[in-house]
Amino acid sequence: MTEALSHNHETEASPEDRMRSLIDVISAYIEQYHGGHVEMVSYDGQVLKVRMGGACEGCHLSEGTLRGWVEGSVRQFFPDLQRIEAV
Repeated sequence: MTEALSHNHETEASPEDRMRSLIDVISAYIEQYHGGHVEMVSYDGQVLKVRMGGACEGCHLSEGTLRGWVEGSVRQFFPDLQRIEAV
């Protein structure tokens, strides 16, 4: 029964809410290890737009953080995502 309730709760969240939660978790790791952060600007089911901030802003390694940490993690949970853009 607990499993069924947990499953129903997960399916109630919209894809946008699930994406926002995932980005929040990724951002917490980036903040802890790099002093930067990432926030979701928009997600339409195909394109994710994020804003890099903190120590990531202007950092020459922010593209690697975006592609490695953010995109690499997001694609595990949203494999049909077409692209991720930093705005």
